[in-house]
Amino acid sequence: MKVLFSPLALPQQGTIVFLVTQDTPLPTLAQKLDDQTQGALTRSMGVEQFTGKKNTLVNLVAPTHTELDRVILLGVESSSELDIQQSADTLIKHVETFNLTDIHVISETDTQAAHFAYGVQLSHYRFDKYRTRTELQAKCVLENLTVGCDDPKAAQELYQPLEAVAEGVKVTRDLIWEPANVVYPESFAQFCVCLKEHDLEVEVVNSKQMSELGMTSLLGVGQGSQHESLMVILKYTGAKESDEPIAFLGKGVTFDSGGLSLKPNTSMNTMKEDMGGAATVTGLMVALAKRQAKVNAIGVLGLVENMPSDKAQRPSDVVTSMSGQTIEVMNTDAEGRLVLCDLMTYTQRTFKPKAMFDLATLTGAVLVALGEEIAGIFSNNDELAEKITAAGEAEQEPVWRLPLGGQFDRLLKSEIADMRNDGNKPRIGGSSVAGQFLARFIENDTPWVHIDIAGTAWTGEGLPNKPKGATGYGVRLLDRMVKDQFETK
Repeated sequence: MKVLFSPLALPQQGTIVFLVTQDTPLPTLAQKLDDQTQGALTRSMGVEQFTGKKNTLVNLVAPTHTELDRVILLGVESSSELDIQQSADTLIKHVETFNLTDIHVISETDTQAAHFAYGVQLSHYRFDKYRTRTELQAKCVLENLTVGCDDPKAAQELYQPLEAVAEGVKVTRDLIWEPANVVYPESFAQFCVCLKEHDLEVEVVNSKQMSELGMTSLLGVGQGSQHESLMVILKYTGAKESDEPIAFLGKGVTFDSGGLSLKPNTSMNTMKEDMGGAATVTGLMVALAKRQAKVNAIGVLGLVENMPSDKAQRPSDVVTSMSGQTIEVMNTDAEGRLVLCDLMTYTQRTFKPKAMFDLATLTGAVLVALGEEIAGIFSNNDELAEKITAAGEAEQEPVWRLPLGGQFDRLLKSEIADMRNDGNKPRIGGSSVAGQFLARFIENDTPWVHIDIAGTAWTGEGLPNKPKGATGYGVRLLDRMVKDQFETK
C-alpha cells in the first residue's frame, strides 16, 4: 500500500474520509461539503445518531451535487494517538464491503495524519501467501492512501519512524504465520542473514560452536530433530560504540511437538507459533534499525525444533547449562526455558548488557491467568518493570507483573541436580515457576525482564490494529520503551 501526504484540499472524485472527533463540529472541509450537498452529511449523522465515537462511521454513497463515489465520516473519539490509530481499524474492516482501493483522508492535524496512516498500516494486513483459489483471496485491497493535512512534510517526518515500527510488526506477523515446514531453524537463520540490508550485523552460531560454548541445555531441546539447532545474533549500533547495549532474547522453537512428553493433537496444531519470541525480537530489531534509533541493541535468537525421535531428549535426563548449573529435564515440553537459560548466560557474558529482556511463548498458564490481551512479566528490577508497564499502557500492549521467589523457587527442587525444569507440584504456579527458573541464570544483578507472550502473540478473533492471527505483540511495546527510556537524546 502506498501512503502519500498532500496539502489540505477537497477532492472532486473518489472516496473521501473525514476524521470526526466525538461531540465536536465537523471539520471545515466537511462543513463545506455539507453545504454543497444541501446538508446531506448532517442529516445522515442525525439518522445514524453519529457523534464521532470510536468504532462508528457514516457512509454516504454518491452524494448529490458531487462527482464523489463515497463520503465516510469516521469517528476517532479523541485526539489521543491510540484513538486515532484504532479508528483506522474501523475503516479497514469495511475495505472489502465498500470496495475501497483508493481513499483520500482529510485530517485536522499533521500528528493526526501520521498516526492515522500508521493505524492503517497496522490494520491492513492479511497473510494470503498460500491462498491460490480466487474466492479465498481478498476481494479488495487498499492500494493508495492519501492523507490531506496542513503540512505534508511535517506529517511525513512524523510518519517515517511509525512506518518503520509497522514494518517490524509485519515481519513478526509474517514469521509467525509461516508453517513449520517453511520456517525451521536453518530457514529462519537465513531470513535473518538477509536483514543485513537494514544495517543489522548478523551472526549465525551453529551447533558445534554452541557445544564448544557449553550450551547443552539449548542443544538438548533440538537433538530429536532433523534440523540443526542454531543461535542467531542481530546487532544494531545506533549510539556510541562504547555505550552498553540493551539485549533482547527470543525463544525460537519453530515447532513444538512437546518432544517425548508429546502434546495432544489439539494443542500441537498451533505450535508453529512457538517461535513467537524470536519473531518478535527480529521484528523489533528491524524497527529499531529502520527508524535509526539512537541506541545500541542486541537480538539473540535460540532456534530449535522440539521433536520426538530415537535421538530425542528423555524425561529424567540431566543436562549442564552454559552457566554450569545442572538441570533435571522432567518434562521435555517445558523446553523454552531450557533454550532461554543458555541464551541468557551467553548474552550476559558476551555483551554485558545494561538491561536484558527475553520474550517467549512460554507457558499456557499465563494464558489462563491473563487472557489473550495482557502479557505476564517477571523481573528482578522494580524500575525496569515499571518502565515496561508504562510503555505497555502507552501502546495498548499491556503487561502485568507476576511474582517470583518463595514457593516458586522451592518448587524447582530436584533430587539429583541443581534444579528441575518444571515444578514438582503439577499445575501450581506454572508461569511463576518458569520465571523463577530463568531468574536463576541472572548474573551480576543484570536488570532483567521476562515477558511471557503465550497469550498475546496470537488472537483468534482480532483486536484493534491486530487482525486475526499473529498479532506482532511486543514490537510496539519494546520500541516505545526503548524510545522513552534508553535512547540517547
